[in-house]
Amino acid sequence: MSLSAYIKLVPASTKQDITIDEVKELFTYYKEITSKTGTQLGWEYGSAAFPYDLKEKEEGKGTWFYLKSQERGYNALVVGVGSEEIEDENQHTQSFIQVVLPEGSTYGDKGKGNEFCKFLAKKLEAELHLFNGRTMYYYKRK
Repeated sequence: MSLSAYIKLVPASTKQDITIDEVKELFTYYKEITSKTGTQLGWEYGSAAFPYDLKEKEEGKGTWFYLKSQERGYNALVVGVGSEEIEDENQHTQSFIQVVLPEGSTYGDKGKGNEFCKFLAKKLEAELHLFNGRTMYYYKRK
């Protein structure tokens, strides 16, 4: 059974809508900053911090991609975007990023998935629903 985590863009988030290309750019930024950290430390930290290759299939074009790893202890993560109707006093559409641990995922994938979700939620000031069902708030609450 696969598990999912959601990064929900709430009204207090920095963005209200997000595309799959913007998510890819955030992952590219993550790779860059972790590589720079490794350079400062004199250690090849970039490959340890992001042990995945970004891959895209034709049927997922524009909605999802997957991260595949050849490193020991890691397998894959699937990342997609979507939206849902929120029925409250404002009746609005809420965009989200979904990170899925597919069949065959490892504990390493779950750890990296949590790390990536926290990074994305912090960057977008969003609401994070973790794989274990807990919720973390990275936006300013009133």
